[in-house]
Amino acid sequence: MNADSLRARPVEALTEEEAAEELAALAREIAHHDHAYYVLDAPEITDAEYDALVRRNAAIEARFPELVREDSPSRRPGGEPAEQFGKVRHGVPMLSLDNVFNAADFEDFCARIRRFLGLPADERLCFVAEPKIDGLSVNLVYEEGRFVRGATRGDGTEGEDVTANLRTLRDLPQRMKGSGHPARIEIRGEVFMEKAEFLAFNAQQAERVAAGAKGVRVFANPRNAAAGSLRQLDPRITAQRPLKFFAYGMGAASERPAETHWSYLERLRDWGFPVNPLSRRIEDEREAEAFQREMADRRASLPYDIDGVVYKLDRLDWQDRLGFVGRAPRWAIAWKFPAEQATTKLLRIEIQVGRTGALTPRAVMEPVNVGGVIVQHASLHNEDEIARKDVRVGDTVILQRAGDVIPQIVGVVLEKRPKDAKPFVFPDRCPACGSHAVRPEGEVVRRCTGGLTCPAQAVERLIHFCSRNAMDIEGLGAENIQKLYDEGLVRSPADIFRLARHADRMRSWEGWGAKTKKGAEAKKVANLLAAIEARRRVPLERFIFALGIRRIGEANAKLLARHYHSFANWRARMIEATKKGSEAREELEGIQGIGPAIAAELEAFFSEPRNLEALDDLAREVTPEDAPAYGDGDSPVAGKTIVFTGTLETMTRDEAEHLAERLGAKVTKSVSKRTDFVVVGADAGSKAKKAAELGVRTLSEEEWRKMAGLA
Repeated sequence: MNADSLRARPVEALTEEEAAEELAALAREIAHHDHAYYVLDAPEITDAEYDALVRRNAAIEARFPELVREDSPSRRPGGEPAEQFGKVRHGVPMLSLDNVFNAADFEDFCARIRRFLGLPADERLCFVAEPKIDGLSVNLVYEEGRFVRGATRGDGTEGEDVTANLRTLRDLPQRMKGSGHPARIEIRGEVFMEKAEFLAFNAQQAERVAAGAKGVRVFANPRNAAAGSLRQLDPRITAQRPLKFFAYGMGAASERPAETHWSYLERLRDWGFPVNPLSRRIEDEREAEAFQREMADRRASLPYDIDGVVYKLDRLDWQDRLGFVGRAPRWAIAWKFPAEQATTKLLRIEIQVGRTGALTPRAVMEPVNVGGVIVQHASLHNEDEIARKDVRVGDTVILQRAGDVIPQIVGVVLEKRPKDAKPFVFPDRCPACGSHAVRPEGEVVRRCTGGLTCPAQAVERLIHFCSRNAMDIEGLGAENIQKLYDEGLVRSPADIFRLARHADRMRSWEGWGAKTKKGAEAKKVANLLAAIEARRRVPLERFIFALGIRRIGEANAKLLARHYHSFANWRARMIEATKKGSEAREELEGIQGIGPAIAAELEAFFSEPRNLEALDDLAREVTPEDAPAYGDGDSPVAGKTIVFTGTLETMTRDEAEHLAERLGAKVTKSVSKRTDFVVVGADAGSKAKKAAELGVRTLSEEEWRKMAGLA
């Protein structure tokens, strides 16, 4: 299904299959924009658009946690380092932030903190509020008070070494002032360009471009200008740019210089670092909404661009306990300002067919500028939503690029509706193959019944198989797969690995192997076959994900791969698990993140003889490599399977499970013969009883803490 089409539907209306499909599309799209933003300094969408993509991804993952992908944006802070700079590994990952857009979302964020830490509902939370400057994040390393290295955030783990360029910033201390600074510390901050200086600088750039200067560019906004200036290969060019710096955070440190974030900011000022003077300590989270309004009112008059406010839990010991999930810390949030709206005319409604056969409507509109981006298409909701909003061709519609759907038609300007506008009639036949499109009772999605005979589904399934996060076969994008399908050479995944038999025929196609106008022979076929050969050995999790089993996203594929270790074992255990009540089925449903619903999809796949035939046919062409086993550490729980039951006194269940996984253990939800330990808290129920029946060792909370190295 087209990503735009899916994105128009409310998260609560998505089926798990559609959610998996959209999460895959979001991962690809956000990764593309991360690269454009962090590496190329040439973003293609606004921050509001990007935030809405990430928010949509997070909303789907919250509803379908079992579908979280290994390449999910929630697990990836940014883009890859550029090749022209050396790479620097950060001592502590540089995380990006989750976003909220209103007071209710912020209250939910605070409630999650309390639940994780096991705090009472009336416990007051103190935050530090800092305006979120739209610049470039950097990590500065100081040893014995001396600046020794600086890097961009990069992918969050590794950044670009821009030490020489950072040394040109006048407000960045080469030596820390005062005393009490750790022997080694990472200082995090933001490099930015003020609005007035950006306009003057960009005017100079425009003049140089008009004069024919080569290699000169006009920047779209201050953030792009700051990023491009800091990433100059010649530091002398950076020195000529009007860059500013604010320090805001701490990475790895040989010793902790403060107990709260606010006192840490005060230490930074004492050491000579510029800290945003608008930062404020919020004694009670209820004060945050007022501060947010204040910053929104002052936003236009500030000398630099901000797109929201960052709220960080003040207590550093609580920050340590909370840790992070995926790409973001649990103890900080960015409260973003609302996005803009615009109106335009709806020209027509197109129906698109996804690889699962779902029919999804997409609006085609007169192009309009929404938040700095020209928008022409917007996903509509399902046919029920079209009827509920009464969207008609010819209507003037209100567009918004924020929230859960991007872009989103939020309403119709009824007073501008043409007199001849008629309600939209959703088709009952597939526009791709003409088969009946049926809507099962209780579902909101209408699906094509053509199955593999429908070219839209067959091709989309093959595209998924070859996609970057699946088999990653370079050269087999949508266009080429469509060509191979139309020519009858590829009908199943295994056919791809037999294409060498048709090399001569493929070379006869225009642009694939025929002589070009200049007489050179195209190498497309040779390159494609080489790329296919390079994928005859793939990691097991990629192989599983590439099969396109409903509800098996990248995260679940990795869970299955790591749990079963080898393809042969996974295949055998899945066939055994098709029997409800079997030990293999119980084991499958007990994997943390899998559960009965996903187990049912695996049962459906492995119960179908044609699927097994296709799987074995593919396995004759491809060798799935064994997945790394759990427990690559020296912890006593590394490689062990642990179940937590009952109420723990010194930490919450979430915190305990998070710690166990960090130590290399497998955490499952149910007790079986394969369980190594059951940690029993107060009021333990059936799991403790079952452990006793199976002879599984139980641990008290104190024993668990000792084993985890906490006591």
